[in-house]
Amino acid sequence: MSLGLYGGSFDPPHRGHVELARRAKDELGIERLLILVAADPGHKRVETPAGTRLRLAEAAFPDDEVILDEHARTVETLRAHPEWTDPIFLIGADEFSDFLTWQEPEEVLRLTRIAVATRPGFPRERLDAVLEQLAQPERVQFFEIDPIPVSSRVLRARLAMGDDVSAELPPAVAALAVSAGLYAPEHGYTGAV
Repeated sequence: MSLGLYGGSFDPPHRGHVELARRAKDELGIERLLILVAADPGHKRVETPAGTRLRLAEAAFPDDEVILDEHARTVETLRAHPEWTDPIFLIGADEFSDFLTWQEPEEVLRLTRIAVATRPGFPRERLDAVLEQLAQPERVQFFEIDPIPVSSRVLRARLAMGDDVSAELPPAVAALAVSAGLYAPEHGYTGAV
């Protein structure tokens, strides 16, 4: 059974995240997808509590297993789970462009295959520049997704202003965000769902 891993802060998970996961399953034949919600992402500051982001991810990915990843780095997560046999780690093209800055990128590539979601218009030379520096470029594959112009950062700002973001969020995520007043201090947001 092919295992896919899709990690992130998911603050909040949006339609772009869901589309990437759906397309990866279809294109790569992933039979089991684990959604790894980063409890404390090492690369960025996240104010929304991990438990809240976990609930949002469960709402966004109801057909997949969603777990809280307590490790700050991908390589730590992969080392902690030797039972994951040759998983496929899903990332976007922007993240792959920065792959060489990750902690132990060659070890990450030894422990998992990487599937990079590309979109029309993304500069292929940025991806090729990374591939050229890898010892095992054959462990990287690409699949194309339709661009969905949405950003979690922008969605948080719009939610804080009380904007309707239901077109950008899966319905269950939108319902949770609105009912809990997520990202909107004037609604008494406490960080818990």
